[in-house]
Amino acid sequence: MNDPTTIRRLYGRRQGHKLRQGQAALVEELLPRVSVPETGPLDSQVLFGADRPVEVEIGFGAGEHLAGQATARPHHGFIGCEPFLNGVVGALNHIRDGELSNVRLHMGDALEVIERFPASSLERVYLLHPDPWPKARHAKRRMMNHGPMDLIAAKLRPGGEFRLGTDDPTYCRWAMMVMDQRRDFAWQAETAADFLTRPADWPETRYERKARRQGHEVWYFRYVRL
Repeated sequence: MNDPTTIRRLYGRRQGHKLRQGQAALVEELLPRVSVPETGPLDSQVLFGADRPVEVEIGFGAGEHLAGQATARPHHGFIGCEPFLNGVVGALNHIRDGELSNVRLHMGDALEVIERFPASSLERVYLLHPDPWPKARHAKRRMMNHGPMDLIAAKLRPGGEFRLGTDDPTYCRWAMMVMDQRRDFAWQAETAADFLTRPADWPETRYERKARRQGHEVWYFRYVRL
C-alpha cells in the first residue's frame, strides 16, 4: 500500500475575503458545535450518537452538494472536510438554514479524518472538482493518487461508493489512468452517457454551473468498492 501521508501538506490559501460580522459570529458559535473531534477514533456513534451510514466529502466548496446530500438522506451522517474558511462559512449557512443535524465539519485535511475511521466503515466518499494542479511537476499534489486512494479503499465498506467530479481534461485523464490501475474498485459506467450526465442523486454545485457557463464539459465518475 502506498503511504497516504505523501499528500499530507495542504497547498493553497486558507482564507479569501474578510469575514463579515455575521459570518464571523457563525464561525464562533456554530462551528464548534458541528466540528469533528480533533483527536480519537471516529464512527457514527461518536459523531452522531447513533448507528448510521457515514459519508465523507473531500473539499466541499461552498457546501451545496454536502447540504443537498444531507437533506436527501437525513438518516445518514455526513462529514465535510474543507481547509478554506470561506467555504466552511458557506456550509455553516446551509447547516443553519436547513436545520441539518446530520452534518459535521472539519476545517483541514480530509485524509486525517478518514484514517480515524474503522476499516470498511464508510458508505461513500466524494471528491468533486478538486484542484487539478495541471503542471506535471505538481502531479503528486493531486488527491487522485494511489496513496489517498489506498486509504479511501481501506475505509469504504464493500459495495460502498467513491465519486469524482471534474471539468478539467487533464485531471479527468489522470484520474482514469489511476483508477484503471486499481483492482479494488469497479467503474459504474457502461456508456459515455453514464459519465457525461449528472446522476439524479448528485446535487449540482455553483462551481459546476460556472464551469458549464464557461463551456467546459463536466465528467461524473462513480466507482464501487469491491
